[in-house]
Amino acid sequence: MCRPAAAVLAVLTACLCCGARLCAAGRSQQLNQRPIIGVLAQENLPGDQFARGSSYIAASYVKYLEAAGARVVPVRINRTEEEYAKIFYSINGLLLPGGDVDIQTSQFSRAAKIFYNLSLKANNAGDYFPIWGTCQGFQQLSVLTANKNLLTLTDTKAVALPLNLTPAAQSSRLFQGFPKDLLQSLAEENITSNFHSWSLSMQNYSRNAKLKRFYKVLSTNSDGKKEFISTMEAYRYPFYAVQWHPEKSPFEWIDKPGMVHSTSAIRACFYTASFFVSEAMKNQHNFSSPVEEERALIYNFSPVYRGAHAVFVQNYYFD
Repeated sequence: MCRPAAAVLAVLTACLCCGARLCAAGRSQQLNQRPIIGVLAQENLPGDQFARGSSYIAASYVKYLEAAGARVVPVRINRTEEEYAKIFYSINGLLLPGGDVDIQTSQFSRAAKIFYNLSLKANNAGDYFPIWGTCQGFQQLSVLTANKNLLTLTDTKAVALPLNLTPAAQSSRLFQGFPKDLLQSLAEENITSNFHSWSLSMQNYSRNAKLKRFYKVLSTNSDGKKEFISTMEAYRYPFYAVQWHPEKSPFEWIDKPGMVHSTSAIRACFYTASFFVSEAMKNQHNFSSPVEEERALIYNFSPVYRGAHAVFVQNYYFD
């Protein structure tokens, strides 16, 4: 099946089983076959000898979305709320990437909060706008929803794990379109890459009414001492979060524990990306002109090769 047809099928399948609110929003407009997704930049990593300007986006997140049929716009930090609002109403979804910044005081966190609130408002008004969070992005979403940091330390800095899928996973919007053999691989094989020191424990999630009302837990994992959430999706909003890194398997090549390049891991990457792009296809935001759109796209920037043994093989840097 070709990619556009597969994406349409994924959207239609998701619509059958999603909640009435989300389903109505997804049906209210025709699919956008030219989705553009924003990827939020963040402050440069300390000691990055390749750094230029003040912020970066790892190229693996851009490739992750492009391989599933989307174009990418970099969302830079240190912009005004008005500038972020203009970008919001021009793009069709937002990805919050992994990284290593303060998720309460950084410019990354400030921008994420602005987009999160804009998305809540838009979705409440029937304007379907999806958000995806990976690793740090997962953590950021949990902090924004709970309005506090409930993360706890776990021993998960460089380890590949199978997902402990919950009963809710098979009927979830995210996983319901996955082939059964891929779900089995996710549940049985060490193919989800974990590179995080902080996690949202099941205990802290269960004790927080805001998180419990907002997010459905789709999978958990454990470091041997603490059970933490590894995949979740919002009940009433098209918000999705993974604590693991689907984008690393095909696009990052540092040789260290936790990195997996198996066929199953790469399939998981492309199924998660294709799902999120299919969600973005339900949004009809657009730039005011073709010229403005072209100027905003990531194609105007060149990634910097940092070496095959770097944490990120390539980065985009921004002023």
